[in-house]
Amino acid sequence: MDPWTDSPRVRSDSMSSSASQGSRSKTVLRQRLSQLMTCIEDLSSDDEASEEVSRTLDEAFQLCGRFIPSDTFRLHMVTWNVATAEPPEDVTALLQLDVQPPTDLYAIGLQEVNATPVRFISDLIVEDSWSHVFMNMLAPRGFVKVTSVRMQGLLLLIFAKQAHLPFIRNVRTTYTRTGIFGYWGNKGGVSVRFSFYGHMVCFLNCHLAAHMNYALQRVDEFEHILETQEFDIEDTPQIRDHKVVFCFGDLNFRIADHGLHFLRSSINSGRLNLLWSRDQLIMMKMKEPFLQEFEEGPLHFKPTYKFNRNSDTYDTSASKTWLGFNGKKRKPAWTDRILWRVKPKSLPSEDDDDDEKASTSTDDGQDECPILVTQDKYTSDMSYGVSDHKPVIATFSVELKKGFDTALVHVSPVGVWSADQDALLTYTVQEDFMSSTWDWIGLYKVGFKSASDYETFVWVREGELPEINEVIQISVDKDEIPLLGGHYVLGYYSTNMQSIIGLSTSFQILESKRAVMEGLVPEDVNGLSK
Repeated sequence: MDPWTDSPRVRSDSMSSSASQGSRSKTVLRQRLSQLMTCIEDLSSDDEASEEVSRTLDEAFQLCGRFIPSDTFRLHMVTWNVATAEPPEDVTALLQLDVQPPTDLYAIGLQEVNATPVRFISDLIVEDSWSHVFMNMLAPRGFVKVTSVRMQGLLLLIFAKQAHLPFIRNVRTTYTRTGIFGYWGNKGGVSVRFSFYGHMVCFLNCHLAAHMNYALQRVDEFEHILETQEFDIEDTPQIRDHKVVFCFGDLNFRIADHGLHFLRSSINSGRLNLLWSRDQLIMMKMKEPFLQEFEEGPLHFKPTYKFNRNSDTYDTSASKTWLGFNGKKRKPAWTDRILWRVKPKSLPSEDDDDDEKASTSTDDGQDECPILVTQDKYTSDMSYGVSDHKPVIATFSVELKKGFDTALVHVSPVGVWSADQDALLTYTVQEDFMSSTWDWIGLYKVGFKSASDYETFVWVREGELPEINEVIQISVDKDEIPLLGGHYVLGYYSTNMQSIIGLSTSFQILESKRAVMEGLVPEDVNGLSK
């Protein structure tokens, strides 16, 4: 059975985690239009016609605008316990770069990235090897690293298409340790949250306690992370305050009771369904209310742990005990998972009377900015063998009604740019936000990797903060402009929002006379010569 084609699409939304909001809205809309047709047939006067038709049409169009999102974005997620291995040469299959429709966002969560003291300290100074691989692969395709967060071996990377950057705001990261009395960072969770076109989204990459007998500890660790992680954002201070939460990682849940022979026989014969009822996470979801808020697609792919390295053969080597004796082989398990949660509709309190309950329920159901989450694929890639885990991949369609579609700041180059003379740029604040004199405008070559990957930058105007729609002009020193020229964009970086909130269109910087004179380019470029 092909998991890419046979897995059913799993859908949830901001109104309910089990029913299709789109179906409900279409049903209600159909009812309103039916009422309209009845009104037209039973008209008694022109005045009544005008009033009733206007009222019913207004309700119908409000339902259309309110419940049917107008934009769809593709999210590609990867979780992989890399077991301290170096990245493979080619991660193309992992990222599915040529998939249609194209991806808009990537969320990549890794566990057990090499975190020896010397290696970890060096990674604090420069990007780690895994980040380099993904950035080098995605940047030429127009993806920019929005942010990343690391806690020892846990690493979470978020990439977005360049066009979406001005609409990703209020980026925050945090982490929680759960290993060795809560002080050691070998286990725990790292998180990234941001506003995406006005919708609050959070990604949580976890590595929970290992071994068969620690299922309850894993649940406790997961709940602890959800309850204790905090962001300095007023409306979404905790993970579950966000409209959509994606939780993924090496959750380490095992398959209980079944023996090794039965497990491997079921896997080899493709009867994975025989194992689902004893999967610890599925079993725990039946008991723990907070886990029931999270959804997961069907496990139509083979267990992703534990494999012999550089093979697709499950563990054949006997593990060593602390005393050096041979232990048991690891039983296959779905340790690597991807879950998601759409914030449930708040329910009225028991103290409210029936009328108040109905009113509250109706008001909560009228979400002005709905969001629908549909899981399109949930699978693993058995071709990667550098680790004893196989990577797990999930793709989602995220349908939403944009809360805004105008950048906070408009940035633009002025005139012709080259290193032969000082250049000018302008920026205009188009909507009020908490700006700062520590904000800056970077010059980025097309295909840049992150907000810090600029050729040069200038600080925004010092002193007084800009007025709305005020055009502010800034000079860029010619010595800071690239000699060889090329295609570039300008990006306004907000220190408070920790994101690029304004991007210019692409423009060309001309090769300078200095570049020609120094022999960096041919003698005749742009009509110039030695």
